[in-house]
Amino acid sequence: MAATDRLSVVFSALADPTRRDILTRLSTGPVTVGTLAANYTISRPAISQHLGVLESAGLVARTVNAQWREVALKDDGLDDASEWIAKQRAHWTENFDLLEERLRERRTTKGSES
Repeated sequence: MAATDRLSVVFSALADPTRRDILTRLSTGPVTVGTLAANYTISRPAISQHLGVLESAGLVARTVNAQWREVALKDDGLDDASEWIAKQRAHWTENFDLLEERLRERRTTKGSES
């Protein structure tokens, strides 16, 4: 069963290398869907499906500008994922720091027993 919470949807969207590449290409600014699709050997409908996944995850926005369809990064698209990663990093850093401290204490204790 697929998770539907926002964080799971974002990480699921980021799991695909083509979608990550699309996000990288969009980091320089909005582009038309046609211009974006020209960078890939997959079909335009496949690109459209990837964009749909990214849009559902809140990572990109598609707009119509005259006859052109443009796609752009959403400013806050990765905020939830970044916050989760930062919390995990802080948690694991604290745990590893405590482990290092315990190992250092143990070495000091063993050294004084000799």
